[in-house]
Amino acid sequence: MSASVSSPPLGADSPERAGLLSRLWERNQSIIPSLAAVALLIVMLVYAEIAYGRVFHAGTMSSLLVSFAPTIILAVGMTIVILSGGIDLSVGAVVAFTSVAGVMLMNVGVNGWLSILLMIVFGALFGLVSGVMIQYFNVQPFIATLAMMFLARGLASILSTVPVQAPEDSPIHLFATDFKLFDGPKVNDLVLTPGFFIAVIVVIAAFIFLHRTRMGRTVYGIGGAESSAQLMGLPVARTRVWIYVISGALAGLAAVVYTAEVGGKAQNVTAIGWELDAIAAVVIGGTLLTGGAGYVLGSVVGSLVLATLWMIITKDGTIRPEYLTIITGGILLVFVLLQRVLTARRRT
Repeated sequence: MSASVSSPPLGADSPERAGLLSRLWERNQSIIPSLAAVALLIVMLVYAEIAYGRVFHAGTMSSLLVSFAPTIILAVGMTIVILSGGIDLSVGAVVAFTSVAGVMLMNVGVNGWLSILLMIVFGALFGLVSGVMIQYFNVQPFIATLAMMFLARGLASILSTVPVQAPEDSPIHLFATDFKLFDGPKVNDLVLTPGFFIAVIVVIAAFIFLHRTRMGRTVYGIGGAESSAQLMGLPVARTRVWIYVISGALAGLAAVVYTAEVGGKAQNVTAIGWELDAIAAVVIGGTLLTGGAGYVLGSVVGSLVLATLWMIITKDGTIRPEYLTIITGGILLVFVLLQRVLTARRRT
């Protein structure tokens, strides 16, 4: 008498397969805005190449990367702040103050390298004040950093209302030295500067910090659920202060790179609106404004989206520069709505 072996009905594994797909979807929802930013960047670059030409040339790419290196540095600091559920409106003004203060120190005889270091330290001090107000005096990040913005911009205006020029022998000019990495035909050369490589180092360091250190994981924890982070014994208070110190220090570093790019000239009206560019780059790159989810590499892509948009408007010549702000606002609105949709689906 033979025993019959019953086979499972057709499609019996469908619930398991559906559950697996559902888990994969939930796990990877956070990267959808970043992937959308990458797709937008590719579309914009292809459009610019078709419409204007000479976009995928080494000369164009190197010019784009070098000019937006300060924005990338600011976006990295802003990413860390927004991941924690905060905001930093002071970075543009801090760039202006540290730039003016550093150049003036060089002009009165302070060692050039020491002046550069002090530019970064001054930025970190502004971040320290913001962090202390937010953590220990319960001041909202918006208000605390807004106060620092007015303070830094006002101090820059007190120092000088006219442009100041760094000495010709100042080491700050070394950060704008051209290094030809590829000698192409005619002017199609890949030329990068130390300022660009500094931005790359900052991105790599931030990636390691956020994904390979305890403090970096605490940043995500604070943005995701601060009360849970505290119950887990994570150093919430210390980390939040350090978040703003890092953002301020990176603003000072961005001031060094930018001042070198413009030939050592500093003025109190430098970097007006840069904090908004940094926030836009972070949001377009996929970091949630509510904190707890996002990637520093996404913010780099967001910065490149803004850079490409600026390049398209420049190459077109018929588009008024004012439209850059309007288009940026439209793109930002789309990505904020995308974030809201994904967040609502995750809650559901």
